[in-house]
Amino acid sequence: MSLTLWNSRFSVTLVRRQYSTIFTSGPSSSHYNYYKTTQITNSSSDFSPHHQQQQQHQQHQQRRNLFTAMKRNSNSKGTGLGSQSRGSHDSGNSLGTGGGGVGGSSTNVPPFTHPHCDRQAMYAQPARMFRATRGNYDYDLVVIGGGSAGLACAKEAVTNGARVACLDFVKPTPIGTKWGVGGTCVNVGCIPKKLMHQASLLGEAVHEAAAYGWNVDDKIKPDWSKLVSSVQNHIKSVNWVTRVDLRDKKVEYINGLGSFVDSHTLLAKLKSGERTITAQSFVIAVGGRPRYPEIPGAVEYGITSDDLFSLDHEPGKTLVVGAGYIGLECAGFLKGLGYEPTVMVRSIVLRGFDQQMAELVAASMEERGIPFLRKTVPLSVEKQEDGRLLVKYENTETGEVSEDVFDTVLWAIGRKGLVDDLNLPNAGVLVHKDKIQVDSLETTNVGHIYAVGDIIYGKPELTPVAVLAGRLLARRLFANATQRMDYADVATTVFTPLEYACVGLSEEDAIKTYGEEEVEVYHGYYKPTEFFIPQKSVRYCYVKAVAERNGQQRVYGLHYLGPSAGEVIQGFAAALKSGLTVHTLMNTVGIHPTTAEEFTRLSITKRSGLDPTPASCCS
Repeated sequence: MSLTLWNSRFSVTLVRRQYSTIFTSGPSSSHYNYYKTTQITNSSSDFSPHHQQQQQHQQHQQRRNLFTAMKRNSNSKGTGLGSQSRGSHDSGNSLGTGGGGVGGSSTNVPPFTHPHCDRQAMYAQPARMFRATRGNYDYDLVVIGGGSAGLACAKEAVTNGARVACLDFVKPTPIGTKWGVGGTCVNVGCIPKKLMHQASLLGEAVHEAAAYGWNVDDKIKPDWSKLVSSVQNHIKSVNWVTRVDLRDKKVEYINGLGSFVDSHTLLAKLKSGERTITAQSFVIAVGGRPRYPEIPGAVEYGITSDDLFSLDHEPGKTLVVGAGYIGLECAGFLKGLGYEPTVMVRSIVLRGFDQQMAELVAASMEERGIPFLRKTVPLSVEKQEDGRLLVKYENTETGEVSEDVFDTVLWAIGRKGLVDDLNLPNAGVLVHKDKIQVDSLETTNVGHIYAVGDIIYGKPELTPVAVLAGRLLARRLFANATQRMDYADVATTVFTPLEYACVGLSEEDAIKTYGEEEVEVYHGYYKPTEFFIPQKSVRYCYVKAVAERNGQQRVYGLHYLGPSAGEVIQGFAAALKSGLTVHTLMNTVGIHPTTAEEFTRLSITKRSGLDPTPASCCS
């Protein structure tokens, strides 16, 4: 807390910080023991004795409240994984605590309802101070997975004095695609996706250049093989730099498939044989891979995003099955490169995103000539004599069965966590829907085993999230840090032809959380200046701010559809994280003419019923 003293000439703010208190219980004890962590104060004279007494009373009451809540959860049914017994070396540890840290202590705190259901409950749990102790193990830490989360965690741990090994192994896809170290983002995700999206935008820009006076050859067209070669060359360079970086930072890189023998032992399957590895702690960061539907011909003839970016032939007429961000992004850049994508939608577009924005994204893609097959599921894929693929599909509302022929079928129906090869039962780690549940400190139900990145259940599957979570975990393990990952208000962008970016709550979630009468939505259409001369459609360029209706009108969420969406939303994400209000937003002077300034010009609410279409760009 802070205390500010004022007089006519100066002000002084005195700050007191205190670590949380924790409750632990021994494995055989039915009583809760109270342990108090170190207190840090600036000076004993900073606060009056009366103020200190008041603070101590408040802290005591908070401890009693936490004790009561935790005891109630531990005695109630349905408390989740924390109430189940363990069969591992750390059988006393519960999901609610993550155990006693890397020291291997078997103490635990009472279990609580799974934190992903209640963010407040998650962050009410104490931030424990870890003490890394070097036991009789090969490594202090073994990271399983060479993607963004695992690499960030491994390198940060070594920086803080730990002995670290990182295992990485990529199983080839059904058509044989494989790649190097770096994980999904570098090899088959963010990087190649953004490069192909950029190639698509460049093709569009070339044609627009004619309207600006450039002499452009009408015969301009993309060379798929050259594009793929350029993208793959860049990826290989990143793979090489990553290996060098691991070597320089003294992280032992092991190209092997790891599986648990017990909670402190891993068996690594290498090209040259097998190797047994022991470690004080483990971090599981294996990520996920695309799913295939369980229909005839799906695996034999279809591909996924794991294959698309290195495909050795033009994709041609492509059926994209799935309308999540991966499916829409792939369909978008394929259209921009001159191919013929069709998007098959089982239920809704961009599940998990604001649905008004999602439908605007879909409408903008349809305007560009990308057909959407709504309420439709595939039934089978058959390869014809000419090599093309006959797809039969069904409308789930009418029951009508149709068929069409495509050159490529791309599955984008979701991703599956790579838990099957880990033999997690040997380590006592529990799995939920092919993902791993963790507490607010990324601890599994086994106290010295952690998980970060796309493999954890109920968190954003985004590279920057994985990187920061991995680093913070390593600092808690080996640098006596206490900061934990805050998964709320994470900004993201869907790189469709007209890009969509957002941060914070969707309109639906805000209404669900606070009630429709307590939510105000400011919105507006706008006209990007760069769209004027080529006479590009501005019909779907739209922004909205979802905010508190009364009081300070804190902004709950920001949504933007238009060019350079990721670059636009990043700064606003920091503002929202810092408590942005509608008043502050409207009194921020925008940069003109930009599209980002449209957030500062929002003044019309949905509730008012007024037309949100601007009459002028400069007034």
